[in-house]
Amino acid sequence: MTTPTRPWAAARLAPYPAVVRRPHATVSIDPATQLGVFRDRAGRVVERGRHGTGSGTETSTTTNSDSKNDQGHDQDSSQD
Repeated sequence: MTTPTRPWAAARLAPYPAVVRRPHATVSIDPATQLGVFRDRAGRVVERGRHGTGSGTETSTTTNSDSKNDQGHDQDSSQD
């Protein structure tokens, strides 16, 4: 007869931390800007703050036109 054993990870379980209520009830995507629109339970838009935008460019270089193994590229990015 086999004695059941407690799974080793069961001792690591803990209750979830306290629940934090967020000021929004729904999130949808604005089709014009492709940004999330947060609304409260009354349907009013909730401002969620701003964050910066970033952009980047990449250029490809080939130093030997008959070989695909002799390639490189440059990258740059900017954040505001």
